[in-house]
This record gives sequence, structure tokens and C-alpha cells, in this order.
Amino acid sequence: MLAYLSDPTRRAIFERLAERPMAVSALADGLPVTRPAVSQHLKVLKDAGLVRARREGKQHIYQVDPDGLTALRAELERFWDKTMAAYKAAVEQPTPPSKEGR
Repeated sequence: MLAYLSDPTRRAIFERLAERPMAVSALADGLPVTRPAVSQHLKVLKDAGLVRARREGKQHIYQVDPDGLTALRAELERFWDKTMAAYKAAVEQPTPPSKEGR
């Protein structure tokens, strides 16, 4: 799931949606990509379960999916736990004696 946010534009879209729900046109304003490109990024985020859409008149309004955000947080916590365990194991390994002291 983290891989879906590795693209800088996709991450920017997700961060904007975390602030408030938006339509594609509002999301495209201020981004260096076209509306169709924003729509493609939204499809990826939607397929990943990170955003959802609702119809309002002629527009689709996108917002962060709370369930997807919960899953993302759980994945980050697992990643963090693995990283900290590896760090702890590396730090606790005995260091060989220095050759300078001989």
C-alpha cells in the first residue's frame, strides 16, 4: 500500500484529500498535471482502497477512505516495528576488537 504513495503527484493528491474532499478539477488546480492525469492517479488510489468517491451533480467528489487510512497506518506500524527490530539487532551485535589497540 505504501508503494501507491511513492509517486510524488499521487502523494500530493492524497495529502490534499486528507485536508478536505475535492472534485478532480479542484485537485488539478495547482498541480503540474492535467485533469485526466489526476483522474488516473485517483483511480490508482481508489483501487488501493485509499480514497472513495461520491457523486454530487455532474461531479465526483473524492475523499480519503477512513478504512484505507487505517490499513495504511497498520502497514506503516509493521514497517516501523521491523525497522526498529533490525536496528536493535544491529546495535546489540558485539563489535570486533580494534586493531589499533595492539
